[in-house]
Amino acid sequence: MFFSLCYSFMIIMNYYSSSATAGAVYNVVNLGAKPDGISDSTRSLLSPWAAACGSVGAATIYVPKGRYLLNHAVFGGNYCKNTHITIRIEGTLVAPSDYRVLGNAGNWLSFEGVNGVSIYGGTLDGKGTALWACKAAPRNCPDGATSLSFTNSKNIVINGLTSLNSQMFHIVINGCRNVNMRGVKITAPGDSPNTDGIHVQLSTAVMIMSTGIKTGDDCISIGPGTRTL
Repeated sequence: MFFSLCYSFMIIMNYYSSSATAGAVYNVVNLGAKPDGISDSTRSLLSPWAAACGSVGAATIYVPKGRYLLNHAVFGGNYCKNTHITIRIEGTLVAPSDYRVLGNAGNWLSFEGVNGVSIYGGTLDGKGTALWACKAAPRNCPDGATSLSFTNSKNIVINGLTSLNSQMFHIVINGCRNVNMRGVKITAPGDSPNTDGIHVQLSTAVMIMSTGIKTGDDCISIGPGTRTL
């Protein structure tokens, strides 16, 4: 079985890191999230996001150990004035088992227009297997969703994150500036369609280091408009 396999790959030389202290801490379990992998915890993650955006100082959203079911979630930045938000994950965020829930949403977890967001640790389980089987049939199947995307954002850190079995691309960086990815692990079967590990487009100053990718498509794909400083 073929795997597209890459390790320790670096693109676009520039380094950005977040030095913000924790400040306010929002534990998603205290806000109603259920670590059972069954109960929808989307609102319990979006609620602390809104609170962190409204905080005058650095803020941390903490996801303890366990499995947390999340439906489609958009973390918007138009109203978010806080430039020091950390999402620290010890558990696993799980996509819906029914691929039609995400359908043609495009993205599962989407950050749009944010500044100074850092994600540390954790696992994203995209539950892509059923959709891949649908496409292999073939039947009338939706396109599927990227697991994690950042659009029109800057000063982003993704450190120690694991992404498993995304429906389509695992991580997309689109129209961003100053992105530091380190210690990311991406895995999907060799026959999984369109499961690019990391896709970068229209972006400047993106660094990817100490990262292992084993998936069914490109390890790292570079789209149009990507450039060095």
